[in-house]
Amino acid sequence: MKISRVLLVLVLLTAAAAAYWRFSRSREVVTAAPTRGDAAEIVYATGVVEPRTWAKVTPLLRERIVELCNCEGESVKKGAVLARLDSRQPEATLAELKARQKLIAADYDRMAALVERRVASEQALDRARSERGQVEALIAGQETRLESYMLRAPMGGVVLRQDGEVGEVAEPGTVLFWVGEPKPLLIEAEVNEEDIPRVSVGQRAVLKADAFPDRVLEAKVDSITPKGDPVAKTYRVRLALPDDTPLRIGMTAEVNVIVQVSSNALLVPTNALRGGALFVAEDGDARRRDVKMGIRGASSTQILSGLNEGERVIVPFPEDLADGARVREKRG
Repeated sequence: MKISRVLLVLVLLTAAAAAYWRFSRSREVVTAAPTRGDAAEIVYATGVVEPRTWAKVTPLLRERIVELCNCEGESVKKGAVLARLDSRQPEATLAELKARQKLIAADYDRMAALVERRVASEQALDRARSERGQVEALIAGQETRLESYMLRAPMGGVVLRQDGEVGEVAEPGTVLFWVGEPKPLLIEAEVNEEDIPRVSVGQRAVLKADAFPDRVLEAKVDSITPKGDPVAKTYRVRLALPDDTPLRIGMTAEVNVIVQVSSNALLVPTNALRGGALFVAEDGDARRRDVKMGIRGASSTQILSGLNEGERVIVPFPEDLADGARVREKRG
């Protein structure tokens, strides 16, 4: 009887020691339960708010600014003079040409009278006519050149922005005025070429802007440029904004184009996955599972098959954990 009791005690002690040894070898892991919710596939980009209809006004010449309209924020008609550049030198040249024109015209009239009286030849009259035509062409060219010293509104609209000051030297290509319609507005974004096949006209987009950190704004894909930028490897996408948008021209925004949405999807944290695999905690053991993924997001990923809703997923994915290893759960 005593021997049996001793043996029973030894068996119990051995089992307890084995259990303690296995428990001490187990690894603590954080687990989370899969959840149900909407899974959204998105394409991310950044963009700038611009008017749908607008134009830049830039000088063609390097010359000093002598007059500005000071009409920022005001409506202007097409062709209205917005600025003038210093044109004294070309105006003086034009005056010289016109004075020369008068002399040549007088010589032509005199030569025509002499030809009529048969005192001068027709060849002399032709030369006078040619000189008159040349100076007229020079005058027309100079008058056209003088137009380059006036910066005009290319379209009717509002002067959205005005830069430069009287006395400054305007450089060719420098934008001095932005003219356009304040509404409607759109966002011009650059989308990576690997994402552009998933973007199409009419898709809804969710926006985030630093100017409105607590608001989620919306837009809709309006157009996609047919030709991408081969250097930046991007495509220009324009997104139409609603008329009541609080965004202003020139603001930047983060754009999330919603490609597709799956309702009531089974979701796990994205960092619990590596490729098509994850680990679950099952009766104190870590079990590796191959799963089929659906929509993958930054924080959550949809699981289509390979995982039951009631199982506990180890988060994040344990790179150095072997399949079947002992674990202790710490529920997140």
